[in-house]
Amino acid sequence: MSTFDSLDNTFDIVPTEVTTEIKKAKPLKVGDRVEDREKDYQYARAQLYNIVDKMQEALDGALDVAQSTDHPRAYEVALAGAKNAAEVVEKLQDLHKKTKDMEVEESKIQATQNNTQNNIYMTGSTSDLMRMLKENQKELDK
Repeated sequence: MSTFDSLDNTFDIVPTEVTTEIKKAKPLKVGDRVEDREKDYQYARAQLYNIVDKMQEALDGALDVAQSTDHPRAYEVALAGAKNAAEVVEKLQDLHKKTKDMEVEESKIQATQNNTQNNIYMTGSTSDLMRMLKENQKELDK
């Protein structure tokens, strides 16, 4: 007898067994950072455009209601919607700025990674180094 038998009798229900199916998560694909960033940018941009379009429709409806009723609260709601739509447009501009900043930062990183060539740690003085360079130059001239 299970602990829920008394409840089943009280509510006059027939117990059923619930089975759950466990789905395995899809493995993440390791992709190119630039490609992923571009994909994310395009997705975020499309979502922001979608939000702006819907907010514009809602704002038009709120303005129609405000003008037809001439009620101060309706105008207040319409103006709040206009402010929110402007904030979403501002976020769209921020998205462009952040993307540009990331591109500039990545180009700086690539520039610093490409500047280092042929680093050798040597013990000795600068005169030893100059002598060695002159000997190498003589060998190359031969």
